[in-house]
Amino acid sequence: MSTVQQPEPGDRPARLAVGVVGAGRVGPALAASLQLAGHRPVAVSGVSDTSRRRAEAMLPGIPLVPPAEVLQRADLVLLTVPDDALPGLVAGLAETGAVRPGQLLVHTSGRYGAKVLDPALRAGALPLALHPAMTFTGTPVDVQRLAGCSFGVTAPEELRLAAEALVIEMGGEPEWISEENRPLYHAALALGANHLVTLVAQSMELLRTAGVEAPDRMLGPLLGAALDNALRSGDAALTGPVMRGDAGTVAAHVTELRRHAPQAVDGYLAMARATADRALAHGLLKPELAEDLLGVLANGSDGSDGTNGTNGTNGTEGNAR
Repeated sequence: MSTVQQPEPGDRPARLAVGVVGAGRVGPALAASLQLAGHRPVAVSGVSDTSRRRAEAMLPGIPLVPPAEVLQRADLVLLTVPDDALPGLVAGLAETGAVRPGQLLVHTSGRYGAKVLDPALRAGALPLALHPAMTFTGTPVDVQRLAGCSFGVTAPEELRLAAEALVIEMGGEPEWISEENRPLYHAALALGANHLVTLVAQSMELLRTAGVEAPDRMLGPLLGAALDNALRSGDAALTGPVMRGDAGTVAAHVTELRRHAPQAVDGYLAMARATADRALAHGLLKPELAEDLLGVLANGSDGSDGTNGTNGTNGTEGNAR
């Protein structure tokens, strides 16, 4: 449940005409959320048929127009295009005179701070970077998920309060990120959220191969508990054969993965090494067990299971618990 206090209607700033450039999964959801807060969506631009259908579903009755016309109509413009397209879009809008002085220009890229909007700033726009730390589906459920969602906020100091107010109006929690830390901030989110999807999808595929009929039902409670424990306790929540130093079990895993899912081996080894390093650093993995384990992980890269040359494992799983 969100702890954010929504402003009372009498306390809200003047209502703004909102435009969206880039009707992907994020822009229409943010515009719909701002509409609930009393702002007025007036125009949307989208290129693909999918984005146009999404805009019509999320913002019914709002006209679909070219980007320059969105800026003509709107006081607050959401630039919700892919990261790599953002600098060129901003430069093009500024060069063609589409940007109006005093116009709020908001991008939702995690990678960039406010400086990517400098061409628009020179044209008189007010630049804000508001990145929702949330995964989007392109459906109305996204608006509900914004309640309590953290936003990475970067803006000139004089616009900080305005940026944070917009986030709060959408039901979000503003988190200030300095300009120089935006790439690191975004890398951290990608490491956690994007890679999590890959790991879960691989795990479900392997469970199906092992004969599990409902891998989602099996993984749901386990992964939910693991995530909750990790958020509460960090590295202290580590469990499993790597943390225990069960080199034989890890070797067996690598052997089975090579047999049934060779494409998953490199990812397993990389995550196991990272887990071993963190477990050692926090005193969770006993040093006397780490040598055999690290040998398995090193040998696993060249196709060997690493068990024959290690002390105490010899291909068995005697340490498994």
